[in-house]
Amino acid sequence: MDEDRITGTARNIGGKVEEGIRRMTGNAQTQLKGHARQAAGAAEDLYGQAKDAAASFTDVVQRTIEERPYTAVAIALGVGWLLGRTHRPL
Repeated sequence: MDEDRITGTARNIGGKVEEGIRRMTGNAQTQLKGHARQAAGAAEDLYGQAKDAAASFTDVVQRTIEERPYTAVAIALGVGWLLGRTHRPL
């Protein structure tokens, strides 16, 4: 879990607390701030999740290249060939 996910979750919780205070006091401005903080926290948490997923994908690719270099080269050649076929003029 990285820093973005932790701060995003903390902001989301803070927004929920603000929304709860608004319900007790009836303050609409606090409600809007709570919703905004929740949205910012959720977005930051999703960003952290995407970074984690990209990092794990990078680790898998790096491990595959290190452990099976010939397979990695074959895959790269196949992808290059397919991309070349899609951009050929008719």
